[in-house]
Amino acid sequence: MNSRLHYDAVLFDLLTGLLDSWSLWDSVAGGTEDGRRWRGAYLSRTYATGAYRPYEEMVAAAAAEAGLDPALAQRLAARYGELRPWPEVGTVLAALGAKLPLGIVTNCSEALGAKAVACTGIAFATVVTAERAGFYKPDPRPYRLALAELGVEPSRCLFVAGSAYDLFGTAAIGLPTFWHDRIGMTPPEGAPRPLAHHRTLHPLVAHALAPP
Repeated sequence: MNSRLHYDAVLFDLLTGLLDSWSLWDSVAGGTEDGRRWRGAYLSRTYATGAYRPYEEMVAAAAAEAGLDPALAQRLAARYGELRPWPEVGTVLAALGAKLPLGIVTNCSEALGAKAVACTGIAFATVVTAERAGFYKPDPRPYRLALAELGVEPSRCLFVAGSAYDLFGTAAIGLPTFWHDRIGMTPPEGAPRPLAHHRTLHPLVAHALAPP
């Protein structure tokens, strides 16, 4: 335990918390309107799934639900190397990583998760995908696996959510959550309140490195 700081580690959502995956989905879909509709269907499906099903199948089913070609899922996967971090990610995570171990908990397959992590340019102490955990967030198991691998208790770790759906899972296990609401998402009904709610990652350093 780091007695000089309030937290012993920071965990991140990957595909919105750190990466601008929304622009890639919009590009693959052929426009923002179709991309956002597809992504919305994906989020609601994924976070309601529970036990792991192949990620690419989930993305294809979401495309069909949105009235789009399910083959878009394969095109998205082929372009995962184009994912880019939000502009402040390097600076913010360098400041945090100098003091605390950092990890990832992501609703993704192992293969695509590895590609997405590589796009950040950052080495993480642990990366837990839905495939490796066997369950999609907000089931508690992906979060708990990451906490176990970091060797920290939920109350001593800060989670950085990209989607409001994460708030259900983190609240259930007592994991304090900073919501990086880059897109301006309307939270699902009944979503617990985050510890902090910001449109950028810049305030994260002050939250994560606060004294006890």
